[in-house]
Amino acid sequence: MNPDMLGTLEPVDLRTVWTDEARKLTPWLSKPENLERLSKALDLELELEGTEMLVGRFKADLVANETSTNSRVIIENQLERTNHDHLGKIITYASGLRAKIIIWIAKEFTEEHRQAIDFLNETAAPDLRIYAIELRLFRIGNSMPAPFFEIISSPNEYAATAKHEESGMTETKALYLDFWTKFRDYCRSHGSSLNLRKPRPQHWCSLAVGRSKFNISLTASTMFNRLGCEIYIRGLQAKHAFKLLQAERAEIERELGPLEWMELPEKQDARIVTYKPDVDIADQPSQAVAFEWLRQKAESFHKTFSPRIKALPIEDEIEAEIDDGPTSQ
Repeated sequence: MNPDMLGTLEPVDLRTVWTDEARKLTPWLSKPENLERLSKALDLELELEGTEMLVGRFKADLVANETSTNSRVIIENQLERTNHDHLGKIITYASGLRAKIIIWIAKEFTEEHRQAIDFLNETAAPDLRIYAIELRLFRIGNSMPAPFFEIISSPNEYAATAKHEESGMTETKALYLDFWTKFRDYCRSHGSSLNLRKPRPQHWCSLAVGRSKFNISLTASTMFNRLGCEIYIRGLQAKHAFKLLQAERAEIERELGPLEWMELPEKQDARIVTYKPDVDIADQPSQAVAFEWLRQKAESFHKTFSPRIKALPIEDEIEAEIDDGPTSQ
């Protein structure tokens, strides 16, 4: 391509697209594809719980769950410059809903409010983490406007959380953290389409499939010396969704090979899984083989299951309001 043909990014006024915060911006952000945009910008795994949720006599714009840490998230939107009223609201909402993460989105942050968020991140982490995000729109020539989330203030790469984890870091947890970190590097160097989040010292790694209550879970077990790739289904609709997918079992297994279909009758959840046995993730020479198996399985699972899951004729579980604090997961 000729570099002289490159276009110029031109800013677009937010109110040309969203004329109202509650009736336009909040519904737009609540859509899975737009919540995924925000997730990628912040390196989080956000799953919507509901919109306009009651907190006493107030309403929180959006409430979500950060699935990798199972933390409740408050998302507050503004189409204008930040003000003290919204600063008070986000603290009130976090307190009322026992949220661990706050995401404050606005057209512009004043220096005073940016400093306030920096102060809270320095003093409240890891019990509370706050992101200040300026929402922008850009176009090139006559193209459609494209949204951009610019991070103004954020926790310092979960510094306080990392410190907390390190204080209780066992040899096994350190192994898992090293394994998933190398796996993410492997996928990036091999051009994988997988959207991998920040590695954590645990035996699993989750990936979104485009619908609430469903995810791909990759596992690496030191206890059983095996790898796993599965579709994990949660929530009130889990059994129904499992049976609908199971009705397509023959076609799915023609694409992916034999799978274990685990309805988990003693639990609310369900899973569809395949394993690779006899894998020692601590063995450095064997790790490349493990990484390639996990990469291929995750990509294949996403290709096969994601469109089917999105097309399932079930209601998404989005609550209208919360009165009693967080529901148990």
